[in-house]
Amino acid sequence: MSDSSDNTSPIDSPCIRNCCLDANDVCVGCGRSLAEILAWHNASVEDKTRILAESQRRKQALAKTRHS
Repeated sequence: MSDSSDNTSPIDSPCIRNCCLDANDVCVGCGRSLAEILAWHNASVEDKTRILAESQRRKQALAKTRHS
């Protein structure tokens, strides 16, 4: 029987299998920090949503610096 209070599943990992950490321990593939990558499996839906928002912000900032 599944536990209906399980708050860890429905959001897929943003990993695109292009794993390489930059000098700040942020993956250049998905934009997550090393701490976020390690926490992902046990993170709540709310935490995963926050992590996704932060990773998108980081990727957008990185793209801007590459095109400047």
